[in-house]
Amino acid sequence: MILLGCKQEKEVIDLPRTVASPEVTASVDSFVNATRTRPTPPDSITLHSIMILKHGEVVLEQWFNGQTAETPHPMFSVSKTFTATAVGLAINEGKLHLDDPVVSFFPDKLPAEQSENLKAMTVRDLLTMTCGHDAEPNNLRKDSLDWVQAFLAWPVEHKPGTYYLYNSVGTYMLSAIVQKVTGEKLIDYLDTRLFQPLHITRPEWEESPQGINCGGWGLSLKTEDMAKMGQLFLQEGKWNGKQIVPAEWLKEMSSYQVPSAPSGTRFEDLEKAGLNKDNNEWVQGYGYQMWICRHQAYRADGFAGQYIMVFPDRDAVLVLTTSSSLYQPYIDLVWEYLLPIL
Repeated sequence: MILLGCKQEKEVIDLPRTVASPEVTASVDSFVNATRTRPTPPDSITLHSIMILKHGEVVLEQWFNGQTAETPHPMFSVSKTFTATAVGLAINEGKLHLDDPVVSFFPDKLPAEQSENLKAMTVRDLLTMTCGHDAEPNNLRKDSLDWVQAFLAWPVEHKPGTYYLYNSVGTYMLSAIVQKVTGEKLIDYLDTRLFQPLHITRPEWEESPQGINCGGWGLSLKTEDMAKMGQLFLQEGKWNGKQIVPAEWLKEMSSYQVPSAPSGTRFEDLEKAGLNKDNNEWVQGYGYQMWICRHQAYRADGFAGQYIMVFPDRDAVLVLTTSSSLYQPYIDLVWEYLLPIL
């Protein structure tokens, strides 16, 4: 194994492999079987890939339902974690700050009248999904609209930093800010600073009509690319002997910053829905575009079950790609069958 922290200096291109133990193989087989037999139609869990890393080595990798190691998979909201990484890199380069007002980046796109809440919204508020909206402005994602201008015109009912609401367009704004301050699209900015060092072949990332990468969604990656990102977090931003992302930034991204609620759920409705920290993975707290998990873990999380789960105390990474209509029951299967072997 040749990863940062070891004495060898040979460059890592593909993650090192080792042979899975019979226990690991049996547990994964049981997990795969459970994803096929536990759901009751019309609910379903269709696995596409699974990859398990321990101590920097791939101990198991499998693909399903026509997927292969070379197949890029839609990341959906796992894209957000990469956007937040770009924000941290830009902050480290002195191009912006966490407490910069969002309105300061787009003086030509502001509404005629600006509320005090809009003026108070910062980069930090976008990162933590606490920008102050009472409803997620998903209907702004139209070809006929300038997405930045429409976002800034959207009512900000709550004081930023005080009200959590999952907000993918808020992440788009982070992408727009990175492009504004660096002069590069998000994917170009990350290509030399993250993708190339990790030997991730330049991926595809969807854009808005204004030519801005969507940020909160639209990135496609291979399973091993996802695993490398998880391993980068474990290695505190170091890769092949170089600090490519500041360690403190990755720590902030993956640490509890604000209380959270599932996408589409208002925070005040959690009790009515019967959701709490004992039974739901989406109320454990939120970092910077990452979710906190039980079992001392955290994750990048995308629609339909795309996960990069990082377990620092176990020196392990679990990557899953799926097409799933289930969420909590799916993660419950992870805890039941896969957690014991990590």
